[in-house]
Amino acid sequence: MKKFCVLVLMLLLTAALALPAYAAPEEEAGAQTATEAQEEGNTLGLKAIAAGIAIGIAAAGGAVGMGMATAKSAESIARQPEAEGKVRTTLMLGLVFIETAIIYALLVVILIIFVL
Repeated sequence: MKKFCVLVLMLLLTAALALPAYAAPEEEAGAQTATEAQEEGNTLGLKAIAAGIAIGIAAAGGAVGMGMATAKSAESIARQPEAEGKVRTTLMLGLVFIETAIIYALLVVILIIFVL
């Protein structure tokens, strides 16, 4: 339960840090003043912080998930060596899904940095 609470807290912190990236004002077709340029620089910094935290959490979560899956599959193969093929196939499929979730997080981070 404690790990779950820490995970929820980290997700809320990440969402709170990413909110300024979504609240960026629309740019007008004129020249920027010094204040607008400074605000844009601040927004860029906040985007970088939010992106770093988001990809860090995704990579850490994926690494923990992959480690647990690998450990459990090794334990399963040790208990029932005759089921090695099925366990290995299921493990690889699960690892692919975990890695896909991490790649989706990377795409979201790239969108935050370059589009928003």
